[in-house]
Amino acid sequence: MAVTIPISDAAPREAVGPLMRGISVLEDISEAGGRVTVSELVRSTGLARSTVDRITATLARMGHLRLDGHTAVLAPRLMELGNAYLAAIRLPGPLGPLAEQLADALDESVSLAVPDGDGIRFVHRTKRRRAMSLTFGIGDLLPAERTAQGAVFAASWSEEEWSHWRARRGADPQGHAVLPVLPPTDPAEEGPGFEQRAAQARIQGWALDDQLVEPGLITLALPVRSPDGRVACAVGVVSHTSRHTEASMRESLLPRARDAVAAMEERLRTSPVSTETRAGGLAAWTGASKQELGAEFVESLARGLTVLTAFGEGRAELTLAAVAQATGLARATARRALITLEHLGHVEAGERTFRLTPKVLTLGYPPLSRITLPDIASPHLAALVQEVHDSASLAVLDGDAIQYTARVATGRIMSVNIGIGTRFPAYAASMGRVLLADLPARDRAALLARTQLHALTSRTVTDRERLDAVLAQVAQDGYALVDEELEEGLRSLAVPVRDLGGRAVGAVNVAMHSSRRTVDQCLAEVLPALRSAAARIEADLRIAGRFTRIPSS
Repeated sequence: MAVTIPISDAAPREAVGPLMRGISVLEDISEAGGRVTVSELVRSTGLARSTVDRITATLARMGHLRLDGHTAVLAPRLMELGNAYLAAIRLPGPLGPLAEQLADALDESVSLAVPDGDGIRFVHRTKRRRAMSLTFGIGDLLPAERTAQGAVFAASWSEEEWSHWRARRGADPQGHAVLPVLPPTDPAEEGPGFEQRAAQARIQGWALDDQLVEPGLITLALPVRSPDGRVACAVGVVSHTSRHTEASMRESLLPRARDAVAAMEERLRTSPVSTETRAGGLAAWTGASKQELGAEFVESLARGLTVLTAFGEGRAELTLAAVAQATGLARATARRALITLEHLGHVEAGERTFRLTPKVLTLGYPPLSRITLPDIASPHLAALVQEVHDSASLAVLDGDAIQYTARVATGRIMSVNIGIGTRFPAYAASMGRVLLADLPARDRAALLARTQLHALTSRTVTDRERLDAVLAQVAQDGYALVDEELEEGLRSLAVPVRDLGGRAVGAVNVAMHSSRRTVDQCLAEVLPALRSAAARIEADLRIAGRFTRIPSS
């Protein structure tokens, strides 16, 4: 668990105690995998139960977590904090697509990492779907000596940085203080020492690690330099020893990785910088929340966390005045928050400016970067079911069928009984029609040409021209209502769920027996609630998917 930093003489006199305690709670939930009971938080942080309750209530109000009974669960909106850092460093945005192209070309996992003290922290990953592949997520920290990326960064370390590493290495030879789950290594089998590998990386411009992180994994890493010549990040190509040896990595992968690095460096030179704007009403919102919730809302914690969101693309370094203006906080309040965040290692202070550090990613990003579309949708489906008292589902298009990937059933005696993984013909299902209607016309025509249109009930539309007209109407209306075409007595209403680019990546529906509501009642009573739920899912998806690829299942 995260180390709890007590309020003591070790902290600056102006440090904000509630902000320090709130961050320790967030880090503990993150290290527990994103879900932990409140009782466990009390034990891990050493805080009083009443304090933990107030902190979790505040974080829930901010949308950073949700309270599932007595369990605190990190929510996608928390990723706004890490997104601020990732946008500010301008690496995953412009370089992520090039990393994905490299992964496709090599058919191997590719990651981007930045230095963080004497460790490396991941800021992008593109995984291959294999039984054995890179399991680390964005924000995860590894000791430098156990990685090829670490050797790349250490190639330019100062003597002070080497001294710090030697002290840490002497106290923690296996790097377990950085990541406790790392398997132990046998020094006799490690090969060249880390200092020697760093020296080699300085000469040859790349580094390899052969099973130093985990048995079977082998990594090739190269530095990516910013226009000013410093190493901005390291690109890592991860394979398995069953696929590559050190020699084949050098011969087969290194040349193409070098080409990718050249393209990345060119992208950093030419990519335009857009300045993100920040709404200054955050302080007013925290004040209103305090008025509404009273003692249950820790305003100083909420205001301290909003300071992190003042940063972003084109806003990598900010003065105190700029932070205050972006958040709407008084300068004195913003200053105390920045002092606290600097003490905790989330902010670095320059002569007159402040910048975020990679440690911001410890605030929930590692577990949340592994989130899926069903994970995002499920709590919103549950809220929808509570509102309309009928079952709700999420499905994705899989060929000419839809596949259910999330579902919350109503508690009625007679309800629609469908399990996760269930498949239905897309042409006869409300969610299928929403997803078909979103396809480009040529793709939709090709898919339907390969599909045999069978009548599942006497009301199923099987005439191709009529189906085309139905799908055109669905595209225009933004919803689909299927009335007893999939099954007698079953009425279903669906709307799309769209990603950042506006593409329908899934659909949500409410299904009921036709005796429950008339068609007009469905449109008047259910459709607004369904659209609202889809909008909430899309809002979370926009945040979670900004720098990560969200799997559909």
